[in-house]
Amino acid sequence: MKIEHYTHLALAVAIGLGLSPHAAEAQDAEAAVIGVVDTYHVALASGDSTTALELLADDVTILESGGVEDKEHYRSGHLSGDMRFAQAVPRERGKITVQVIGDVAWAWSTNTAQGRMGERDVNSQGAELVVLARGDNGWKIKAIHWSSRQLR
Repeated sequence: MKIEHYTHLALAVAIGLGLSPHAAEAQDAEAAVIGVVDTYHVALASGDSTTALELLADDVTILESGGVEDKEHYRSGHLSGDMRFAQAVPRERGKITVQVIGDVAWAWSTNTAQGRMGERDVNSQGAELVVLARGDNGWKIKAIHWSSRQLR
């Protein structure tokens, strides 16, 4: 089912529960933002670079491992590594929190990743912040910031 179907379903359920149109619209936007973040992670875990890149705005900024990358640098660099990691190491996300103001949203969550990447055991706790903007083609990721540390 496409993300748009989920957002329409969320809107219908919210209205059916007696929420105001504004509250229903806010829930619809929140569901759409979570859908984009989830779809991005599914694309990484399935090795689908086309979908992952389509969800990124052309002027996206990616902050990872102390570096800053634009879309082209990410495409030719970290993307393949991020896909290999997502395929090799199971990741469990905690609660995702979304804030929407107009056509801008940010979503943050923590996660744990445990598994093996090549010769290295991974046992880490991470945090993710994703900033999105709504345009004519829906929500796009404008910035991602990842950080992680060894799980204690």
